[in-house]
Amino acid sequence: MSVYILMGALETGLVFGLVALGVLISFRLLRFPDLTVDGSFPLGGAVAAILISQDVDPFLATLAAIAAGAAAGLVTAWLNVRLGIMDLLASILMMIALYSINLLVMGGPNVPLITSPSVFSVGQPEGMPDYVWRVIVLAIVVIVVKLLLDAFFTTRMGLALRATGSNLRMSRAQGVATGTMILVGMALSNALVGLAGALFVQTQGGADISMGIGTIVIGLAAVIIGESLMPSRRLVLITLAVIVGAILYRLFIALALNSDFIGLQAQDLNLVTALLVTFALVLPGLRRRLAARRRRNHA
Repeated sequence: MSVYILMGALETGLVFGLVALGVLISFRLLRFPDLTVDGSFPLGGAVAAILISQDVDPFLATLAAIAAGAAAGLVTAWLNVRLGIMDLLASILMMIALYSINLLVMGGPNVPLITSPSVFSVGQPEGMPDYVWRVIVLAIVVIVVKLLLDAFFTTRMGLALRATGSNLRMSRAQGVATGTMILVGMALSNALVGLAGALFVQTQGGADISMGIGTIVIGLAAVIIGESLMPSRRLVLITLAVIVGAILYRLFIALALNSDFIGLQAQDLNLVTALLVTFALVLPGLRRRLAARRRRNHA
């Protein structure tokens, strides 16, 4: 595997590390099966791309993408909390609606950004390859987001949000506004996904209507792989684990698709994804069985 392919895998892995953090909030902390991600990821990319193509500052365009993602998550939560629609169905409805919304935002199936400025074109040192600089910038962004999330979840609101996902009835009995916490958590989750979408289109040189397909699978795979390899009850380590899981997922994909002895092609991506997720799901059970066997042998 060449250095260029390796850096490309790291780049994409860091972007989807933000998606994994968003999925962690909805699926793990709130216990909310959110498929909005497949729509809010291209929504963030579409908003950023169309604004950048109209000469809006890339940083402002990225902030607008974050706000758009948050709005999508807020609507999903509103359908569930205020209208009483089942959480999974509410997210499916929003995901379907966002496909048409993304087409309306972009005015077509794609928006090219090959010659447009981006957040990565600011401050790039002379002589440094762009694919190295993008990885550095993305690493800084992901680290800052992780630290901010860690700090947020130690606040009163963050603890109330975590309690809402752990035990809805008990949280409500303790005076926690659980509906508000779901709204806040879903907005925060999809804001991170929107940010990931905005950064993704700026690394890829354009937005496409199909770029969100399978985003939720990648996010879940990152969470599962990270938690399997770095099991912990501390949220600081869990957020780190899902980021590592996203990077490892992309590295495994790159390795599988670029190893001649395996013989896989680009069309085998979904097969590789399924095998990786299956392995990540089976790994904790294998660990428990091996640990139990060692204890029996020791006894």
